[in-house]
Amino acid sequence: MSVTRKSFVRKTGRAACVGITAAAILCAGAWGAGLLHFAGPGGPATRQAMAITAGVVALASCWMFFVPGRRRHGLLVAGALFVALLGWWSGIRPSNDREWAPEVARLAHATVDGDVVTVHNIRNFDYRSETVFDARYYDRSFDLRKLESVDLVSVYWMGPAIAHLFVTFGFGDAYLAVSIEARRERTEGYSTLGGFFRQYELVYVVGDERDLIRLRTNYRKDPPEDVYLLRLQAPVENARRFFLDYVAAINALRDAPEFYNTLLTNCTTRILLHARANPDAPVYSWKALASGYAPEYAYDEGRLDTSLPFSDLMRASHVNEAARAADTAPDFSRRIRHGLPGMAAR
Repeated sequence: MSVTRKSFVRKTGRAACVGITAAAILCAGAWGAGLLHFAGPGGPATRQAMAITAGVVALASCWMFFVPGRRRHGLLVAGALFVALLGWWSGIRPSNDREWAPEVARLAHATVDGDVVTVHNIRNFDYRSETVFDARYYDRSFDLRKLESVDLVSVYWMGPAIAHLFVTFGFGDAYLAVSIEARRERTEGYSTLGGFFRQYELVYVVGDERDLIRLRTNYRKDPPEDVYLLRLQAPVENARRFFLDYVAAINALRDAPEFYNTLLTNCTTRILLHARANPDAPVYSWKALASGYAPEYAYDEGRLDTSLPFSDLMRASHVNEAARAADTAPDFSRRIRHGLPGMAAR
C-alpha cells in the first residue's frame, strides 16, 4: 500500500471515529435532557431548565470535540455529565406507594390452591363516561381444569402500526381479562416519551370484560378506539402454563414493583415474555414488537384462525358494535363473541 493511500485510510478512520464519538455525545445528551425533563428533581419549570442546560452542555462538548486542542476537554465534560445523569437514573426506584390514578389504584393478586386460583381485586367499574365511574372490584375463583381458551384483544386508535394488546382467559362461561399498562399517578397523563424515562410503574389491570373491553368500545371517544377479539390457537396445557405465568407476575409486582418502558417493558413485550412459559413460544420479530402488527405476526405463525385471509379475519373480529349493543348485559362476554371466527356459540 502506498504512503498516500495509507495516509488516506488513516485520516478516514480518524474522521469516522470522531463522527461516531460526536454522535454518541449527542445521543447521550438527548437522553440526559429527556431524563431531566421527565424524571428530574423539582417542578416542571426546574426540570425544563435542567433539561435545556444538559442539552447545551452536550452541544458544547460536541463542538469542543471538533476544535483542535479541545477534544479532551469535550470528552471530559461529556463524560462527567453522562456519569452524573447515570447516577441519578440508577437512583430512581419503582414504588407501589404513590397517589395513583383511580383506574390503577388497586393491585390485583391471586392465591393458588391446587387447581383453584382465586383472583382478588378484579376491576369492574360502572362507567358513565370514560372519566366518570364508580370504582367496583370483586374476587372470584377459577378452576384451571375449566380453562379452555385464550383470546387476544387488539385495540387501535391511531392507524395500523400502534395498538394496545391484552389477553382474556376463558373458563367456560367466565372470562378474565388482563391488560398490561403504565401505572399513572393521579395527576399524570400518559406520555410515550415519558415511558422511556422511568416515569411510570408497570401494572397488570385484571378486570371483567364488561370493564376492560366496554370501556374501549362504549366510552372512549377522543380518539375513538377500534377493538378486535381474536381466538388464539393453542393446546389447553399451553393456556394453563400461560395463565399461571401471568398469575406469578401479578403477585410478584405486588411485592416488587417494576418500571414500565415504552419500548422494552410494555403490553406486547410482556405478552411475549409470558408466552415463553411454553416450549413452542414465538420468536421475536419486528411484527411482534411493533404492536399494531402483532396480530398479523400471530396469524403468520399459525396462532390465529387461518381459515380466512388475515384481512377478512380482522374485519370479522371487530366487536365495537356488538359491545355497544351488549352494554351492561350479564352475558356481555357471550354476546360479543357470537359469530366470531373460531368461537363456538354458547
